[in-house]
Formats: sequence, structure tokens, C-alpha cells
Amino acid sequence: MPPKARIAVIGTGWWATYAHIPTLKAHPDAQLVALADVRSEVLSKASEKYDIGTVYTDFQEMLANESLDGAVIAVWHAAHYEVARACLERGLHVVLEKPMVLQAVQARDLCGLAREHRCEIIMGYPWHFLTQTVRAREVVQSGALGQIHYVSSLFSSSAYDLYRGEDHSDNPEMVAQYPVVGPGDVYRDPARSGGGQGYLQVTHSAALMFFVSGLKPVSVIAQMDNLDVPVDVVDAIIVRMDNGALASVSSTGAVRGGNGKLDIQIYCKNGWLDLDYIDCTGTIYHADGSQEKLTPNPDAGDVNYRDLEGYIYPAHAPVHNLVEVILGQSPNRSPAETGRRTVELLDAAYRSAAMGGQAINVASLYD
Repeated sequence: MPPKARIAVIGTGWWATYAHIPTLKAHPDAQLVALADVRSEVLSKASEKYDIGTVYTDFQEMLANESLDGAVIAVWHAAHYEVARACLERGLHVVLEKPMVLQAVQARDLCGLAREHRCEIIMGYPWHFLTQTVRAREVVQSGALGQIHYVSSLFSSSAYDLYRGEDHSDNPEMVAQYPVVGPGDVYRDPARSGGGQGYLQVTHSAALMFFVSGLKPVSVIAQMDNLDVPVDVVDAIIVRMDNGALASVSSTGAVRGGNGKLDIQIYCKNGWLDLDYIDCTGTIYHADGSQEKLTPNPDAGDVNYRDLEGYIYPAHAPVHNLVEVILGQSPNRSPAETGRRTVELLDAAYRSAAMGGQAINVASLYD
């Protein structure tokens, strides 16, 4: 019998119990070895729900006791660095939920550790795995459209109630999305989440921007508005990239009605592209007038996972990729470098907003 990828899940909150644990349980080439969570009550509920007998309230004890090939890290944002570092030091491949970490120096450290221990950090950005994203990245980074001049990134969503500490987990209609536990008030707490819309939502759109374009942020100017909650809800960010291009990265979590928007446009010397991640469509426009339509590809599995809100969001994809990486079946399809560039942007943006919109050089984050 072929070997199975032996994987543990660290953090048994909302997203792990909704996406990661069910994916591992269903995967024929994976063995879910153990669960870990500092919250014994939540851990017990997850263990019972998914029939997993080996559990730990101390993830370090789990790492010491269990024979593992990889780990899925889905703890609150502020704990990502400590947990990921420990896993990499033990030579484990990991899926690391977004945002990678909260500080650029931490991201650099994890990337270095991964190289040192020959491990892969697979970032938990499901949209990276869609056919439209892969094709857009291929065309842009091939140079076919020429140098990038400008990027526009917009993400509007309805996360406002989470920033108010209201996850509506007591609503019977939320059972499908919260099979064990909801997020509670973690996203309104800067100590655990690091911030609001930036670290919960902009992290997705910014990562897509960097993943497709291959650009790196050089300087950042930002303004943020918390409205009436302890974390940012509305973000407006201007970025200067390493090739001289400018980017506008904007977001609001206060949408009421509909799914909001996640749109990215990349304008180049010889054409441009338009990506819509709510409709899961896109178009590549070439200077000669020709167009290439980007649509979901059933053969690639794009349409096999539809989010509860109706749009295509392959939440299973990062964990599937972890199993493939462990078994040598595929390269890392959502690499750590994208996570690092996203952290650089967000780290600088929060610093800039705290200083009234002063420009922050990314290099200064490493001083």
C-alpha cells in the first residue's frame, strides 16, 4: 500500500473545522494524525465531530510525540509565527493560513527557515489555485504584455459583523458554515488578529496581486478607518513597486447586500488583464485587439467547490497541495514568497496609517 501523508491540524476553530479537517478526512492519500488547540473545550468538540482520538492542548508536545510529515496551521494570526517556526524547525511541510504573519521580519525568518530545512510553506490562499489565476500569472510573468505600469485591486466584503464580535453562531442557518464553532470575537481583537480588514481580507487581494504580477512592494502610503469598532474596516493603500509601477489597493468590510467585489486589473505596456473573483471570470486584452477569456475549467476542478455564498472558492486546494508536496506529486502552488510580500505591504500599511499616511519604505521594516 502506498504511504500516506501524515498530517496534524493545529488550531480547531472555525476555518479548520469547516475546511481543513473535512478535507484531510476525505483525502485517500492523507492520514489525519492529531489535533491541537489550547482551548480544551473547542478541541473536544472537534475531536468528537470528526472522530479523531489523538488530541493535544500543547502543540509542542504533539510535535515531540507524533511522527508527522506536515501540519496545517490555523491558529489566530498573532500565533502564526511561533507555531510555524516550530513546525519548520522539525522539518515539516506546512499549510499556513493567511496572513502569513504580522511582521515582515517574521515572514523573512520563516522563509529562511523553510529554505534551511528544505520545507515548503503553502500559503492558505485558495484563489491562487483557480485556472484563471494560474493562466493570468503565466501570461503576465512571461513578459507577453510587457512591463507592468499600474495595478488596481479592490476587495469589498461583508465582514463588518465579525469586527463587531458578532459571528451569529447561534443562528441555526449558520450550522453549515460553523459545523463545530464560529470565529467568535477574535476578529475584533487586535491582540489576536493584528488588525481588521487588512489582515482578514486585503491579505487575499494583495496576495493575488503579487502572485499574478511577481512584483515586490517598495514603499507604502495608507489611510484606514475603524468606523465604530477596534480594528480597521475601510482601507486605502498606495504602493510603489520594485519595477516603478504604482498600485491602488482598496477595501471595505462594511458591504450590506450581495457578495461584494474582488477585482484585480493589471495594466501593462502591451495590454492588460481584468480578473473578477466573485464571478470567477477574467479577460486578457492584448495590444493587437485580441482577447483571451478566462473561465472556470471543470477538468482542473475549478467548479467542484462552490462557497456557501455561491462563488467558486476552492477551500480544499491548499490542503490537497500539502498532500501532493509531501508525496512528491506536485510543487508548491501557493508559495511562501507571496505570503512574505503581502505581509510587507500590510506591515507597512498599518504603520503608515498609524502615522497619518506617512510613506513607509519596506526596507525600513527590516531595520
